[in-house]
Amino acid sequence: MTIMFNPTRRGFLQAASAGGAFLLFEAREAVAAGEVPPADKLGLYIRISPDNRVTIATATTEIGQGTNTAIPMLIAEELDVDWASVTVENMPSVFTLDDQGRPQEKVFTSGAGGSGAIAAGYEPGRQAGAVARHLLMAAAAKQWGVPASELTTSSGIVHHRASKRSARYGELVSLAAQQPVPTEPLPLKPRSEHRIIGKAQKQKQALAIVTGQPLYGIDQKIDGMLHAVVLRSPYLDGAVKSLDETAARAVPGVRHVVKLARPEVGTHVRNKNLCEGVAVVADSLWAARKGRDALQVEWEAGPKRENSDAAYAAAWDALANGDRHRVRDVGDVTAAFNKAAKVIEARYEAPLVAHATLEPQNCIAHVKDGRVRLIAPTQLPVAAVMAASIAAGVAPGNVDLTPVRSGGGFGRRLYQDPIIEAVTISKAVNAPVKLVWTRECDMSTDLYRPGGAHLLRAAIDKDGNLTGWEHRVASQSRLYRVAREDNPGADIFQRSEVAPEDWPGSFVPNRRYEYVAMDSATIRGAWRAPGHTVNAWVQQAFLDEIAAAAGRDPLEYRLTSLGEARDLKYEAHGGPIFSTGRLSNVLKLAAEKAGWQGPAGGNGRGRGIAAHFSFGTYVAHVVDVSLKEDGGFSVDRIVSGIDCGIVVNPNGVAMQNEGAINDALSTALGQAITVKDGQVEQSNFDGYEMMRIDRAATNIETHTIASDVAPRGMGEPSMPPFTPALTNALAAASGKRIRKLPIGSQLA
Repeated sequence: MTIMFNPTRRGFLQAASAGGAFLLFEAREAVAAGEVPPADKLGLYIRISPDNRVTIATATTEIGQGTNTAIPMLIAEELDVDWASVTVENMPSVFTLDDQGRPQEKVFTSGAGGSGAIAAGYEPGRQAGAVARHLLMAAAAKQWGVPASELTTSSGIVHHRASKRSARYGELVSLAAQQPVPTEPLPLKPRSEHRIIGKAQKQKQALAIVTGQPLYGIDQKIDGMLHAVVLRSPYLDGAVKSLDETAARAVPGVRHVVKLARPEVGTHVRNKNLCEGVAVVADSLWAARKGRDALQVEWEAGPKRENSDAAYAAAWDALANGDRHRVRDVGDVTAAFNKAAKVIEARYEAPLVAHATLEPQNCIAHVKDGRVRLIAPTQLPVAAVMAASIAAGVAPGNVDLTPVRSGGGFGRRLYQDPIIEAVTISKAVNAPVKLVWTRECDMSTDLYRPGGAHLLRAAIDKDGNLTGWEHRVASQSRLYRVAREDNPGADIFQRSEVAPEDWPGSFVPNRRYEYVAMDSATIRGAWRAPGHTVNAWVQQAFLDEIAAAAGRDPLEYRLTSLGEARDLKYEAHGGPIFSTGRLSNVLKLAAEKAGWQGPAGGNGRGRGIAAHFSFGTYVAHVVDVSLKEDGGFSVDRIVSGIDCGIVVNPNGVAMQNEGAINDALSTALGQAITVKDGQVEQSNFDGYEMMRIDRAATNIETHTIASDVAPRGMGEPSMPPFTPALTNALAAASGKRIRKLPIGSQLA
């Protein structure tokens, strides 16, 4: 399970297949080179044993989204084997180096982010299975002396009906590995013949997960490794003023103390650690933690010591009167509001939030003899290799990475700072090191989802139709220190927080979007459905307010706003096309399945609806809630309408929908990162409230629309429309609009 660089000729041939889609080898060249291919192997990713058991490996990073089941399903479908006979393994991506010595993926994308793994793997996966089946049929044709066109396959067997001969794949695989690999894409099965794709399948690793098998990075071990933990600066951009490591070194088992310098304040943190700290390296994790606790450190507060939530609130107030960057201005907004029959205004606020992955950050690193060995849960193996090469001062081709399953990602493992720390420590102590972050480290040293305030104004005519839209945002951009700082107009930062292509504003003839960048030293980054999570809540909750002011049903108002089915250009993250018809259809599906008759509440009950487009997928939710006497509420039922294109694994779609809904519910209920005097105040789950099991949503119905459109992802799209559907339901039940997250005790 090591990422391979600079492959031999045989390795290169293993990467050659139809359209470069999958790893197979052409045995004629291997034999000419004096090499004999394994008898059971069709490349690095497909093995077929004599008893016809099939092993399929996937290189796509698994962070809980189910790709190590869905990608093998695609391969198995075109390979034409029974899914029950398939065993799934995790395998690495295979890289070559470009002209500048940087790693480049040649086959499957190995990364996980932007809900793109299934979309990226759909065609390559099916082509891989089709190529392997083609080679098996070619082997049978050669063995029997018949045209391959006369052969068929079923359940892992090649048939020649005319002569009534048949052979199992396991009998043919050695000869199949020696057949010429096709150079053009092969025809694929029509949808009507699918036996695996589109059928609900259990996750192949489910049993291993629930029985505690060592799948995750935090479970891994290598011989001779030491353990490291880090004491981190409590201040944003803080530094060590004085350090006394005497007591730490006196702890039994402690071997080394290593200082990790902070990156230059305000600079790009890609391929850097995020903050200053002191690492303690010991024979055991316990000894390392005890040594860390014994360190005597005086910290120097960073240059942003005045950062606080109070200061952020002052920046929010600047929305009304301060300087703003105008991101988009269409039509005559001033005239639209002057002529309006009614103007609706609202202010929405959302906090910074942490990723809080169940598995804290970790990495095993060993720098030795000009090479780096890594074992790490990462969402971007290519980026991990580059980061390790920079930290160790070696060429990327000298980095061997074993990517392992992640215990949650949500965007946090797109960043490589734990890998950089582990490599730096290993290089300093000249030994293999396993770095494990404590929960306190993980909570206080994160790339947080931005908080911010949104001021919205809508103008409606006498019929209640939207004629003007104004959306002003003040936030800490999520691209701060993780994207280009040299963009002259800083447009990339503005657009990361403002969504001028999002409905409903983009459908209004007169619209204006403005942005205020808030001064904050907190490093921010991608967080599940990055810009969509807050914007969808704001836009869809405010749309309900507009519908109420117009005296219209929220569902009818949404459908009318979307209008006739058409495809529109969508430049924001997740485009490039936004289909109004597909969004209308999921709204109708969710409403139909929920029995929508309006939002009217009664007896402490209420119903809300919302929909959103992100990452190529369309999702609508109808949420039913009941209020409680103590000011709390329960989520009684959720009905979801989803269009994610072709559904590869319906069970996977349902799981991702349910997980995203509960992640959104947990975030909405009580999660917030706050800053005071330049320090993050939360350090563990006692201050950062995760949802308890008795609050979880359990009655969730997932309904999908049959489609012939290529599949798109489900890791993120269900999350953005849930929170507005929830707060719309709470407004129907209580008469109170939730305009500030988390909800907390606002209904009491």
